[in-house]
Amino acid sequence: MSKPDTVRFRYNQAILVAAVIAFIGALPLASARTYLLPVLLLPLAVALWAWRAGTDANARELRVRALAGQRRIDWDQVLELVTDQRGRAVARLDDGQQITLPAVRGVDLPRLVSATGQTLPDNPTEAPGQ
Repeated sequence: MSKPDTVRFRYNQAILVAAVIAFIGALPLASARTYLLPVLLLPLAVALWAWRAGTDANARELRVRALAGQRRIDWDQVLELVTDQRGRAVARLDDGQQITLPAVRGVDLPRLVSATGQTLPDNPTEAPGQ
């Protein structure tokens, strides 16, 4: 379970429902021949990914979770949080890497930053004193 001070970002759970429906739809095909049983693995992998993948943030670190693993990134390593052309959040690290944060959109950045206990300026495009 996540701690109360952890902000969690996950993909829409409709993906999980779609994977379950795809699994049920693939059952007749997979049961027709033994060599078609691996067809069931794809909907299972999608369901597991939809349930597990995402980003967790707290005051100490970011945790980027994928299907088979996770990566912990201390906030000290993060130089900036930006959005890419598709509106996804990207963390630029001090070693030059850029990590796309799963399930975090650009509009979610204020909530992500609030997990650190800091705030964003109200209007970042406006210079102070204007």
